[in-house]
Amino acid sequence: MRTTVLVIGGGATGVGVARDLALRGVDVTLVERGALAAGTTGRSHGVLHSGARYADADPDDAAACLAENRILRDVASACIRETGGYFLELDDDDPAYFEAKRAACADLGMAIETLDGDTLRDRVPEASPVVERALAVPDAVISPSRLVVANAVAAREAGATINTSAPVESIHVVDGRVRRVEVGGALDASVAADVVVNATGPWAERCAALADVSVPMRPTRGVMVAVENPGVDVVLNRCRPPADGDIVVPHPDEAVLGTTSVVVDDPDDFERSGTEVTRTVRECAAMAPAVADAPTTRTYWGVRPLYAPDEDDRNGRAISRDFALLDHADDGAAGFVTVVGGKLTTYRKMAEATADLVCERLGVSATSETAERPLPGSDDPTHLDELVAEFGVDAPAG
Repeated sequence: MRTTVLVIGGGATGVGVARDLALRGVDVTLVERGALAAGTTGRSHGVLHSGARYADADPDDAAACLAENRILRDVASACIRETGGYFLELDDDDPAYFEAKRAACADLGMAIETLDGDTLRDRVPEASPVVERALAVPDAVISPSRLVVANAVAAREAGATINTSAPVESIHVVDGRVRRVEVGGALDASVAADVVVNATGPWAERCAALADVSVPMRPTRGVMVAVENPGVDVVLNRCRPPADGDIVVPHPDEAVLGTTSVVVDDPDDFERSGTEVTRTVRECAAMAPAVADAPTTRTYWGVRPLYAPDEDDRNGRAISRDFALLDHADDGAAGFVTVVGGKLTTYRKMAEATADLVCERLGVSATSETAERPLPGSDDPTHLDELVAEFGVDAPAG
């Protein structure tokens, strides 16, 4: 079979690329080895970041988050719950860090509000009695399963072909250009393509190796512990440098506590440490004590798709997670493109940048429409949930 662009990977970025290209009139096929959202996307904590988390460490990345936060509220309303969020300064946290965070958010033009501990507890009774101050920010909660399916449906409606249970087995590069990809599983076909997009997240290094190019990754695991929600209805962030157990995310019946960051060698096969689970619950309970005694409903692990050269520049665990877009023409694989890194909040921007590069290589002049065009389901969330079931989405994050 033949397609103009083959996208490998059915997470938010992959389906976002497929949708963006299809809306520009490009013939595009997507293949995913398992179910949609089965990787990093479906195993996040489900926060639509305001950018406050990154404001003091990386204002450019924070500005991108804030812009995408606003766009997604317009175009993906059925995927978002307007919870709001707070950054909490506890009695043993550094007040200077809080002040730096507040100033950085203000510099971005973010809508913020500073509350003393008593006012915060009036609004959020579950908050700890040792909270000294809180910074209100426009965080929200997003449903990864709805988001991915809405993009997949939109891509399909625009002419794209979406294939799940279709693992890539080999990539053939001839005379310095990608020529075809062998896909097994339900598709079981040799796919000829002008451009191949590697949007496989933490598996990007393995996928790139099939084309004999190097994409050094440093995937890290993080645990999410879902407990019966004791009443938390806003996103709670610890206002301190990045550390384990610094976020509590409200979902309809659960509160998701996260997370940790440990480098893994294999994104498919890694240790799941009980110590990390215990530490995450303990640290999150410092913000909302009731979560410590709430029954655990499930525990799941995500693997972040971190690009190793960027991580080297950040010198270890860092609070900012930007993305990298790699054109492998100079590596002897023209027509092969990799997008890695980033976060769920900026998936649309990542997809647009990738589609821009692909269209430049193809000589397509059409521009992106995804910042203005609403995703399917905005007027009928129930139908969107039916489509989630139809696609068999694998997303414990909701």
